[in-house]
Amino acid sequence: MAEPWLSADDIAAHLGITKDTVYTWIAEKAMPAHKVGRLWKFQASEIDDWVRAGAAASDQPPPVEATPNVSGRSYADNHESREG
Repeated sequence: MAEPWLSADDIAAHLGITKDTVYTWIAEKAMPAHKVGRLWKFQASEIDDWVRAGAAASDQPPPVEATPNVSGRSYADNHESREG
């Protein structure tokens, strides 16, 4: 039998956190979640693995994939100090 899909309320109760924290962790800590229409759905096994890996406790933001700079210049080049 397939693992059931859980709601944000279910996952919040499973982890002992608020639903607001669930949404924050989706956005800021790459919590594993699947968008179904306008709802977020979760697999308890994915969440448990994610927590065990330490991602929920990390103060570091999730890794961001590098995107090419269209101008060919680095961020630092585009934002260097203009002091004279």
